[in-house]
Amino acid sequence: MTACVALLAAGAALSQVELLGRERLAAEELGVPARASLRLHLTLVRLEGSGWTRERAIATVREAAGILAQCGVALERAELETLAAPAYLDFSTPAARTLARSHPVGRPAVYLVRDTRNRPAFDAEAIGRANSRTRPELADTVWLTAATRDPGVALAHELAHVLMDSGEHSRAEGNLMRGETAPGNRILSQAQCARLRETGRGNGLLRGAPSAFLRTG
Repeated sequence: MTACVALLAAGAALSQVELLGRERLAAEELGVPARASLRLHLTLVRLEGSGWTRERAIATVREAAGILAQCGVALERAELETLAAPAYLDFSTPAARTLARSHPVGRPAVYLVRDTRNRPAFDAEAIGRANSRTRPELADTVWLTAATRDPGVALAHELAHVLMDSGEHSRAEGNLMRGETAPGNRILSQAQCARLRETGRGNGLLRGAPSAFLRTG
């Protein structure tokens, strides 16, 4: 009985989630575009020990924001939370669900993790409304591993999946939604942008921009 209690206590300790820091990223750090019709509020969750630094996280988000700006979307605000959560450093659906329940955050949310346990193994995964029916805790989230190549492009790609609530890919040359992310794949078509704006706003993930975001110049 004593051994069982000790094991349970050790498991509980391992599963604890501790908030180490929270900060709001300024518009200057996010590179807000001069003109945008919709605004995006994003939560970044960086796991301590994942291999993601604050600087790399900000650079990744800034690049992704610049890519999504072509659709008239401005990343107006981002909250960066750093967690100590050693049991959840590597992505798996059960672990991710427990982490999301243990520490709820605003959506859409981007989790910066160390690796993945899922098979097949993807460096980045997007979970929208359509593919989260059996895991509702993960709706409107993106998970990026530290090994993700071209992370800014990858994040824009995965956020587009979430905002469009679609897992569709494109074969068009240079399109952001090609199956393989690459530095040169940054373009979204007018139809893709329209779907991203309409679905994102319909799902409450995008908001109408105030007049300050509609300035010219």
